[in-house]
This record gives sequence, structure tokens and C-alpha cells, in this order.
Amino acid sequence: MGDRRRHHPAVDGVMTVLSNANRDLSLVQLNIEREFQAIYPDHVNPCKLVSRIKKIQKELVELKDLCQELVKEKQDLIDQVRVSLFAQRSSINRLLASSGLPHIHDSDDIAYTNLSKVIDEWKLQLRTTKAGDEKDVDEEEINQLLFSSMVQNN
Repeated sequence: MGDRRRHHPAVDGVMTVLSNANRDLSLVQLNIEREFQAIYPDHVNPCKLVSRIKKIQKELVELKDLCQELVKEKQDLIDQVRVSLFAQRSSINRLLASSGLPHIHDSDDIAYTNLSKVIDEWKLQLRTTKAGDEKDVDEEEINQLLFSSMVQNN
């Protein structure tokens, strides 16, 4: 702070008052922290609790962003699996038809049935969460809406 520029005398007075106030507030904060340390154990110390709450609030925003990315990636994976499974089923059915064997029915294909069941359960859970909204939901919106409702309920 050796490079102090001289300002108007009134500004110097305000700066002195603010500097003194800052020093006084720091001393008050230090005294409160010492008093709380003497009175409260660490896990209930109000100063530490406030600090932890602020940290959790910051991390919650980051966690929400990560969860939204995870939901998007999950939807992409479901879409890729569905496309791949459909293509494989079509290929198998074409091979079966060319060899004169009967087609695979949906009920006989365990992977297809399980995937359909998971997707149907996901949609049902979303519709139940939306409570009364009869609007059909776009498949890409399903995960986002379910995630949002789960975050709001918690």
C-alpha cells in the first residue's frame, strides 16, 4: 500500500472511516468466532454451519448441472440402444425370413421386451409425477421432466 494516491481531503476522510470500520468488523468477526468455538462443538457452531450452508448451496448448483448432463447422456444412450436393437431385430427377422424360419415376436425377444418395459415404466413414472396433465410428452423431454420433478420434490 505504499502507492497511495492523494485524493480530495473529503475522500481521504471517507477512506479512513471505511478502513477503520473494516478493521472493527474483522475484530468483531474474530471475537464471535472465538466465542462460538468456546461455546459450541464444531458440528453445531453457527459460524461453521453458515460456511457449510454456503458451500452446499454452491455445490448444489454444480450438482444440478451435472445431473442434467447425466440425464441427457442417459437419454442419448437409450436412443442409441433402441436404434441398435431395432436394426438388429430387423436383420435377424430378414435372415429368418430368407431361411424360411418364423419371425421373432416381441414377446420372444427378451432384450427388446426388457427395454420396452423400462421405457414404459419411465413414461408411467413421469405421467404420475405430472399428476393430471394429459399432454403427451416428447421422448427427449421425459428424462428432463422426471429429473425436474424429482429435484423439486426433494
